[in-house]
Amino acid sequence: MEVPDPHQPGGVDPLMSRRRNGTPRESGAAAAGHAAQPLHSVWHDESAVQERLFTEFPGEPPKANGHREGGLFRDSLHIVERDGVTHVISEDYSYKSEPYYTILNYELSGREVQPSSCAVLDAYVVPMCLERARLGGIPVCDWEISQGYVPLPAIIYGLNYFATSADFAVVHDGEKAKEVTGHVTNKGKYPFCYQKIPIGATIHSCVGIFGRTTDSCSAITGLSRKVYETFGLPLVTMVFVRTGSSYLLSSLAPTRYSRLSGAEKALLSAYVSHQEFL
Repeated sequence: MEVPDPHQPGGVDPLMSRRRNGTPRESGAAAAGHAAQPLHSVWHDESAVQERLFTEFPGEPPKANGHREGGLFRDSLHIVERDGVTHVISEDYSYKSEPYYTILNYELSGREVQPSSCAVLDAYVVPMCLERARLGGIPVCDWEISQGYVPLPAIIYGLNYFATSADFAVVHDGEKAKEVTGHVTNKGKYPFCYQKIPIGATIHSCVGIFGRTTDSCSAITGLSRKVYETFGLPLVTMVFVRTGSSYLLSSLAPTRYSRLSGAEKALLSAYVSHQEFL
């Protein structure tokens, strides 16, 4: 279905209310060894599925007892002290959660803590996340906020109070876009964020652990370090849109310990047990 160009006279949808951040900036990260699978017009739940970047070196197989390795129980919170800085490790830093209030308590007591309460609030709201990332020198997807108009193809994120950046949809046709926007806006009550993506682009998720990656995510190691320097998140899922050899950050999301690979669990456990230096 042909979509009106919002930048041409008469092409603006009357329901559209948008902001934009300018053109996306290309990544200098090395390309992965093999092409990823094409995008599909379905909801993606990053807490359930994390598509990996392919490289020549396969990751370590998951350990049989990996779910409990290093005390990484569901919802467990870990504190690492290093060089006068308190690092709070958690699966989820959402507003009003125990990790969020733990960080806030350290800040109110005058302690230096990572991540900061401001950083975690920005990280999980896609437009705020991408603007903060762009200012930190990270190449990001172009984005807009809308209440109706969606270009095709696009990634759609909800912005209502209950929305999470871990859930997003990739749409390729008008019928699917209408269905998704109706859901994330509660039939027009809330705005949503969309990212126009090139035809043929692929989407990838990788886990960052103190700015490091393992397994098949080595292609974006440099970007992972920048994400950590910008947000200070010890554990985070990074979603990227890949076009050719360029990777653009689409969002950051919480990461369940149970979804980590064997190598990722081992690396995070090393930090938790103070066997790995920051």
